[in-house]
Amino acid sequence: MASALFSPFQMGPVRLENRIVVAPMCQYSAHDGCAGDWHLQHLMSLAMSGAGLVIVEATAVERPGRITHGCLGLYGDDNERALGRVLAAARGVALPGTRFGIQIAHAGRKASSQRPWEGGRALGEGEDPWATIAPSPLPHDTGWHTPQAMTHADLDRVREGFVAASLRAARLGFEVIELHMAHGYLLHAFHSPLANQRDDAWGGDAARRMAYPLSIADAVRAALPAHVALGARITGTDWVEGGLTPEDAVALAGALKARGLDFVCVTSGGIALRAPIPLGPGYQVPLAARVRRETGIATRAVGLIADPHQAEAVVASGDADLVAIGRGLLDNPRWGWHAAQALGAALALPPPYARAAPAVWPGAAIARPPEEAPARLSA
Repeated sequence: MASALFSPFQMGPVRLENRIVVAPMCQYSAHDGCAGDWHLQHLMSLAMSGAGLVIVEATAVERPGRITHGCLGLYGDDNERALGRVLAAARGVALPGTRFGIQIAHAGRKASSQRPWEGGRALGEGEDPWATIAPSPLPHDTGWHTPQAMTHADLDRVREGFVAASLRAARLGFEVIELHMAHGYLLHAFHSPLANQRDDAWGGDAARRMAYPLSIADAVRAALPAHVALGARITGTDWVEGGLTPEDAVALAGALKARGLDFVCVTSGGIALRAPIPLGPGYQVPLAARVRRETGIATRAVGLIADPHQAEAVVASGDADLVAIGRGLLDNPRWGWHAAQALGAALALPPPYARAAPAVWPGAAIARPPEEAPARLSA
C-alpha cells in the first residue's frame, strides 16, 4: 500500500512532492537580521532532509520586530542579499522537487528578548534593549517590557512591512510564504483577548480582534504574484481560560480561506508563559483535525510529531494534509530518508551518498530501493 506521507500534494499554486514540511525554527544566529554561515549549513542540511517543503524561520518585517538580536529579518537590502546567498546554496544541494518557504513575522511585545540560551527573558539594561509595540500596553509577563499601544501610523507601517518583506521573499524565489499569527507574537496578540484590550476597530469582539491580522493577509495576498502560495500559522488554543479556543481557530482559518489563502498550520500557546499545555506526542493534532474538518482549508499539523509511522497516521487518517517536523530534524537531518525506508516509499537520494545503500553496507539504516542501488561502487 502506497504511503500517504510520501504522496504529492497540491497546495494552492505549489505542488509538493510529499507531505513532510520542515517547521520554521528560529536559530537566533543572524547578524542585524542577516543570515550567516550558520544558516548556510543549517538550511543546506535541511534541504537534503527529504522534506517536500523547507520553511525558513520567523523573519522580521522590521528591525524592532525581531524577537532577539540574533533573529532573521527581511527589512533591508543587506538582509535580502544575505538570505539570497543562503537560499541559492540550499537549492544547489536540495533533493529533487524540494520547495522552499519562509515565515514572515513581527514579534510584538515579545521582541527585545534574550536568546533562549541567554535566559529567554526581556533584555535588560546594558543588553541594548529596544521599545516594543503591541495592540495594548500589556507586558508579556512580570519583568517584561511594557509595550506601546500601536497607533494608526504603527498599524500602517507594520502592514506595509509585511507586504515589503513578502515581496522581497518572492523576489528571492521563495515559493511559499507563511504569515506568523501564533506563539504570542504581534498578530496573535491582536487575535487573543488576553493581549488585545483595544476599543477601536482593531479590538473588542472576535471579529474586530481578527481584523488586523486579516488586513495583513489581504494586503500581502493582493501584492504577491499568483504563483506564490500564501498561508498562515494560527493558534488552535491559548490553553488559558478567557483566551482563544478551537472555535476561534476555525473562524480565523475560514476567514483566511475566504480571502484566498492556501493553507494554515495549527499550533497553540505562546501568549501566556504559565499556560498549562498538555505536552505529549502529537498533542496539537486534534486542533488541526478540527480546523481541516470544519473549514476544508489545507491544514498542517505540528508539535511533537517525531516518528514516521505517527506522521503517516496523521495524514492517512485525514487529520491533516501535511505534518511539520522540527526537533526530529534537528536530531536527525536525514529524517525523511529513514521515514521513506520505514514506510516503503521511494526517495531520490544524492548519488554521492549511495555508499550508504545496504547493497554496499549491509545493515545500513539508510536504504535505497533495491532497483536503484548500484551493483558496485568504487572505494
